[in-house]
Amino acid sequence: MRSVGASHIGKVRTENQDRIFFSDQPVGNLKSLYIVADGMGGHQSGGYAADYAVKRFVELVEVSEEKDIIECMREAISAVNQEILKKCREDAAYAGMGTTFVAAAVSDEKITVMNIGDSRLYYGDKELRQITTDHSYVEELIHAGVLKREQGRFHPKKNLITRAVGGQSAVPDFFELEAKEGYLLLCSDGLSNMIADDELKELLLDHSQIEKKANQMIIRANEYGGQDNISLVIVDLKR
Repeated sequence: MRSVGASHIGKVRTENQDRIFFSDQPVGNLKSLYIVADGMGGHQSGGYAADYAVKRFVELVEVSEEKDIIECMREAISAVNQEILKKCREDAAYAGMGTTFVAAAVSDEKITVMNIGDSRLYYGDKELRQITTDHSYVEELIHAGVLKREQGRFHPKKNLITRAVGGQSAVPDFFELEAKEGYLLLCSDGLSNMIADDELKELLLDHSQIEKKANQMIIRANEYGGQDNISLVIVDLKR
């Protein structure tokens, strides 16, 4: 099993507020750990939220004695959320900051996925499947049948999320899937909003090395406008 990560500021933003983490080696009781976080807020505060969330989450997992993967991740993200909320209350410069958060841990038998917000995890073998469900206004419209999924990529309120770390609604969703050969793609919406799923499938499932896959995704997202920070982690699940 091997992973690679990449992050790019894109063509429009003046600051990269995304953060990534990837480790094929154990982190505490987790046999591996992969994270993408997309910060939001005023100048610097979004980047601070994402940076703090990723680093603090990893620290908490490293010292956790909890052996159940879901409970370990749930406890860590809950603590991170409370700490970010405290920072928001104590310092007006950071008021309203938050971050999306998608994480995956791969064990021998299963892949455990956690997400808050609209950063995504996809699984690809012969097909590409979006495992996570966006916590966003647009996703609610799609679920209600008001909007088609492809239309959501161009909706003017596509960046309006309904859950975030640093918010009162910071309850994570969890997903579990079998740990079999294929690829995981964790990404911020700076990638998924720029590249349609059919093209993501083509890029993820070609026969190139994962470093080239990651580089091509960054290039393609920028070719399509690069309107947000672009971040991703690719995991090759081959043992």
